[in-house]
Amino acid sequence: MEKFDVAEYVDCTALILNLEINSEYRESVIANFEKIQAIAQLVNEFPLPEIEASPTFEP
Repeated sequence: MEKFDVAEYVDCTALILNLEINSEYRESVIANFEKIQAIAQLVNEFPLPEIEASPTFEP
């Protein structure tokens, strides 16, 4: 699996959103996104049972 480049993601997302990130905060923003990525990876790796969704809701 290709390594996810967090700095590139932050830069591209800021560009798309027309959001200026001051250079003094950029490294902290990248560090926070690295933490978010680590947490998200744990959540995504958690196995879920294969269940079929019900077509209708019955309380």
